[in-house]
Amino acid sequence: MNKTISIGHLKYTFHSLKEILAKASLHRSGDLLANISAKTDEERVAAQMVLADVYLSEFLNEEVIPYEEDEVTRVIFDNHDKAVFEEIASLTVGEFRNWLLMDDTNGEVLKRISKGLIPEMVAAVSKLMRNQDLIKVASKIRNITAFRNTIGLPGRLSVRLQPNDPTDDMKGIAAQIIDGLYYGCGDAVIGINPATDNYKAVTNLIYMLDDVREKFQIPTQSCVLTHITTTIKAIENKVPVDLVFQSIGGTQRVNESFGVNYAILKEGYEAGLSLNRGTVGNNCMYFETGQGSALSANAHWGVDQQTLEARAYGLARCFDPLLVNTVVGFIGPEYLYNGKQIIRAGLEDHFCGKLLGLPMGVDICYTNHADADQDDMDNLLTLLGVAGCNFIIGVPGADDMMLNYQSTSFHDALYIRSMLGLKPAPEFEQWLIKMNLFTDDLTPIEAPVNYRNFLNVSQL
Repeated sequence: MNKTISIGHLKYTFHSLKEILAKASLHRSGDLLANISAKTDEERVAAQMVLADVYLSEFLNEEVIPYEEDEVTRVIFDNHDKAVFEEIASLTVGEFRNWLLMDDTNGEVLKRISKGLIPEMVAAVSKLMRNQDLIKVASKIRNITAFRNTIGLPGRLSVRLQPNDPTDDMKGIAAQIIDGLYYGCGDAVIGINPATDNYKAVTNLIYMLDDVREKFQIPTQSCVLTHITTTIKAIENKVPVDLVFQSIGGTQRVNESFGVNYAILKEGYEAGLSLNRGTVGNNCMYFETGQGSALSANAHWGVDQQTLEARAYGLARCFDPLLVNTVVGFIGPEYLYNGKQIIRAGLEDHFCGKLLGLPMGVDICYTNHADADQDDMDNLLTLLGVAGCNFIIGVPGADDMMLNYQSTSFHDALYIRSMLGLKPAPEFEQWLIKMNLFTDDLTPIEAPVNYRNFLNVSQL
């Protein structure tokens, strides 16, 4: 593909779809580091103008990463629903943007066409959209999943309770779980990032989480975010695993750097399904992604990081996950330099994931060496609440003491639910009221001074 456009006395030529996508992206440090971004704002506008006139069908004729050399490309193209695509096949990317924003293009329509879209199309249209466009379209879409509760319903916002501890100390983890439950967090999942992938340590955490959930009959799911092969081993040994977790990326090479491929993901998916531990559904997979992972693994193929992020969603949707979240600012300022870039990336990721049919959440976060602060996170949290995000992360004080990054707190979950009139998952909401943690109108009840009235952490 060669596309040339003249703007005034300047002429710009783009030699491939991959180049157009990269140079049409809004400025971000990762693409600059990869030396693939537009050199000037004028060149960026030229690329966006060219991209607006590219037909969606052209994305099926020119792969940004070769089919023969990349497993993710093969998964994307082999699972593309050509019959569904015919409904929008005549549109250019610019026309597709306009169509998405039409009032008649409602959530049911967007749900129907999701299988006809490939990630590159979705990434492309996002590059032509303002933040409000990304929010408006995403807010139309409800991708509902279920395990022990139902996530993604209208008027609901779930929270992953993230009780990490740098030494996997059981009492420290239990105390964080109690704290989060008193703030109404944990309906998405009670999920621990273990300090080590040691099998015994991981399984001890799984048993502890299951004991807590069983003791208080909490209608939620638990997960220890270990490598998928460790989880498969645990399932084979009859350990009570709820969700099967794995970090994934948008190319075969980046997934190989994570120690996974499609076959391993499928094995984990089938192992999780075999346990049949869900009560209201059996979506048993949990994926995390993030812009910049491919570049950090030297596995990006010259493709911009936002397009690669969307490709990760194309892989994730093969496994009907309960949860997918972009850990948007976690990889660092080398990829998303400041609050402005993090906010934009979070809205892009959420939009792209939902349009591709995924139950999207966002870890609204940044590292301490990024040019960002908690006000930026407040802004992104509020925007994602309006956009209909499925779930966010809840960390004590918004400061993860094991992963050493800043996220959103249990208090932040109360804020956004209160401001927008959002509720937890319905089954979890009823449990909060039954346990006298919240009133009928979802006002939190003050916790007792001695948390052991609720959970005797000394026994864990």
